[in-house]
Amino acid sequence: MASINLSASEWGILKLKFQRKYNHLNDADLYLEPGEEDALIDRLAKRIHRDRAYVLFTLKKGLSDLESNRL
Repeated sequence: MASINLSASEWGILKLKFQRKYNHLNDADLYLEPGEEDALIDRLAKRIHRDRAYVLFTLKKGLSDLESNRL
């Protein structure tokens, strides 16, 4: 079961925020297959050298205020 559900439009905005904060991430790192949020979280955790909980917290924080440029 996914820890978070992201629509394509939500992910489009969050992806840009992640790219700004972690500029070493490439498109493959940030690719989201619909319904595969857990795989995305695991991939991002590995690439930014953080745990799953941090990535999930960061995604939820960004999702709570999509209008803001901050992550």
